Amino acid sequence: MSFNNLDALYRQVIMDHYKNPRNKGALEEGNLTIDMNNPTCGDRIHLTMKVEDGKVVDAKFDGEGCSISMSSASMMTQAIKGKDVDTALKMSRIFSNMMQGKEYDDHDLDLGDIEALQGVSKFPARIKCATLAWKAMEKGLKN
Repeated sequence: MSFNNLDALYRQVIMDHYKNPRNKGALEEGNLTIDMNNPTCGDRIHLTMKVEDGKVVDAKFDGEGCSISMSSASMMTQAIKGKDVDTALKMSRIFSNMMQGKEYDDHDLDLGDIEALQGVSKFPARIKCATLAWKAMEKGLKN
């Protein structure tokens, strides 16, 4: 697949998650709630997670922001559901490295749609948009 076709496919995946977000809403039975915002662009997220026995049983988000921010939140909640806390945090480190254009080792993890956000690393002003949900998840799981 050529670079232009891959770029177009990635844009489609991002827009699909933006227009049809997965896991949007709030968990009634969530035991972790995190609110964060990006004051430079106005993105905000309300993340709720249900964590039991060291595993992310469920995760939902609400908020408002650009397509990058909201699609990243959609992808993140999909990716961490059913994962143990250590794996979710590892995914966050991999995502952070990907956003910074650093090498990352994902051989034992399936990032799925998340790889569509790889191109954001070329736009430093948008990296905070893409990482907002991930930082909220980290904050919740580390506290």
